Amino acid sequence: MPPVRVLVVDDSALMRQLIGKMIGNYQDIQVIGTAVNGQDALDKILALKPDVVTLDVEMPVLDGIAALRRIMRECPLPVIMCSTLTAFGTRATIEALAAGALDFVTKPQGPSRLNPMVEELADKIKVVAAVPISRFTRRPMKITHPARPAGGTGPAPAPGRPGRGIVPAAGQRTAVSSISSSAGRTRIVVIGCSTGGPAALQQVIPALPRDFPAPVVVVQHIPAGFSKPLAEHLDRKSHLEVRHAEDGDVLKSGRVLVAPAGFDLTFRDRNSSVTVVLDRGSAPVPPGGFRPSVDKVMTAAAHVFGDSTMGVLMTGMGRDGALGMKEIKNCKGRTIAEAESSCVVYGMPRAAVEAGAADRVTPLPQIAQEIINMM
Repeated sequence: MPPVRVLVVDDSALMRQLIGKMIGNYQDIQVIGTAVNGQDALDKILALKPDVVTLDVEMPVLDGIAALRRIMRECPLPVIMCSTLTAFGTRATIEALAAGALDFVTKPQGPSRLNPMVEELADKIKVVAAVPISRFTRRPMKITHPARPAGGTGPAPAPGRPGRGIVPAAGQRTAVSSISSSAGRTRIVVIGCSTGGPAALQQVIPALPRDFPAPVVVVQHIPAGFSKPLAEHLDRKSHLEVRHAEDGDVLKSGRVLVAPAGFDLTFRDRNSSVTVVLDRGSAPVPPGGFRPSVDKVMTAAAHVFGDSTMGVLMTGMGRDGALGMKEIKNCKGRTIAEAESSCVVYGMPRAAVEAGAADRVTPLPQIAQEIINMM
């Protein structure tokens, strides 16, 4: 198999040299060129036709986000963002993932962290090179605000909250039903995802209606420092309140809690309410493990809510979530796995399907409605 052809884009000459040289040492990766900013990247993509682009977030002339949007529109191909842990860098990275970037790595804060970063980048390059373009060029959903009645009377949408309609960019309304007061007995929905998850969540969470009658807990594999910007990004686009979970948060219908990266998340039943428990953990995460783990959060939910638990597993590498989905089914709850046809990486959902843990296997555009149908 020919090596993956990579274009490295960074405004730092040192980073271009180091990243290009180090990932070029992998036999199955070939660095075919470098670019100094977003505009230079666009020109080089057209000339060199790389398989994968690594794209710096903060650059002059044309920054990473603007360049990514043009790449997705004009010459779509797999993009991995190279992010900083600054406030701007984390927010911009989440925007990039929602706009079509498949993954990201964080730039090292010291020379000792360069080798691990390059190893991570090389692994991700090889994964995203195999992703079909159709999996990450789906049109993003847009939120439309309802018009006010003539004369300006009537309530306006709440600040920071979208209005009623959720429509794809192509303009066709998405059919997502409201929830009747006599809806079923689901008392919690746990959604787990990894690679491709931020873009997938952007299609599911904003499509849930205002009267959604259960709390939602989102477990996204993401480095520490990026889960809060993800929650803020989803909150700006959603009917529901989306919050970065804190220890002691009460689970409420219509509230979405994003599990903080670096913490185990479980639940405490206080009879009248159920609250979130966060724990940094006393032992390091084992190789191939995650904190938070989808398995652990789904299992904890099943043990508290029993047959009133719903688990949803979407795109991502590995097997995290399969055991949690199985535990939900063992407790007579309901489960949904994303179909291979829409997954950026069909790893986590595949593991759940092969384990017999999925009641429904559903393409991403239909998952929000499937959740509602199964409530």
